[in-house]
Amino acid sequence: MILKFAAADVAPEKRAVFQSLGIPPDVTVPAHIEELYGEGSRLLEKTTAPVGIIADISIDDFEAVYGGEGLNDRDSVVGDVFPNAERLALFAVTLGGDTPRAITDGFESKDFALASMLDALASESADLTAEIAERRYEGHLREGGWGGSDGGVLRYSPGYCGWNVTGQKKLFQYLQPEQIGLTLTDSCLMQPLKSVSGVIIAGPKPIHRFKPTYSFCSTCETHACRERLLALRNR
Repeated sequence: MILKFAAADVAPEKRAVFQSLGIPPDVTVPAHIEELYGEGSRLLEKTTAPVGIIADISIDDFEAVYGGEGLNDRDSVVGDVFPNAERLALFAVTLGGDTPRAITDGFESKDFALASMLDALASESADLTAEIAERRYEGHLREGGWGGSDGGVLRYSPGYCGWNVTGQKKLFQYLQPEQIGLTLTDSCLMQPLKSVSGVIIAGPKPIHRFKPTYSFCSTCETHACRERLLALRNR
């Protein structure tokens, strides 16, 4: 299933963008930064063309995709969660359009401030696009009668939580996101860069709960899972 998104729907919150730039939420933002944010937001809306693709996959088929090249961590969140899933889907989303070119042009023309702002906006927008894809899949399942109050849907991506980034190769083979203009380099880098891929796992909410005691948790720089797990608990 091909997913289309309106540029306005994937515009990130100002707070999230500033935080990604290292600006704490309790700091008064200088006027020139606010102006850059406004200019960058307009440029993002003008240049982006967000699109996605999603496909159901069985547990057995996902086990082969997840296995990848055999480089996953021995203890893995994804490896622990997916065998208990009730439904699974692979997904990929990308901002597409001319946004990546606009970022590159900004850096090449030495307009570093605007290019950095647009880059931060685009990164947050890509994550928001993935979140919306997750919600749409959950909505699709619930319309079909799945779930109930204890049903939980959460996405996981290669390169995080013990799933080695080389898992992208089999994910791309199965999903074929080239249909939406998304390709993979030999080093597993997605092109365009502002893209997100992974698996959406649906099942009872408790299967997604875990303690941050995995071997990779101590080196994680974002701990973004905490916020997402909290949001899942409150849905």
